[in-house]
Amino acid sequence: MATFVLLSRLSPALMEDPRGRRAVGKEWLEKVSKYSPDVEWQHHYALLGHYDFMDIFQASNFEAAHKVAYISRHEGALEVEVWEALPYERYLEIVDQIT
Repeated sequence: MATFVLLSRLSPALMEDPRGRRAVGKEWLEKVSKYSPDVEWQHHYALLGHYDFMDIFQASNFEAAHKVAYISRHEGALEVEVWEALPYERYLEIVDQIT
């Protein structure tokens, strides 16, 4: 499984109702679970700065990560970025192979 980082900035309308955020978040997670059932959530953080939230998840392929990004945009995120992340120890193993 590959590790991905999802950064999202929500529309102002979604951020205005903190109690409604729970319901929207739950609906979002249900859609992700339906269309990308292999996604395993590792962490969910609220952020200060340009993005509102950061999620770290594992998925078996890029298609599953694309689905997560699309669902996020479809459900009200103004901006979404998804990055593949390599564990640092694995990075060091790669460096050792090359050098």
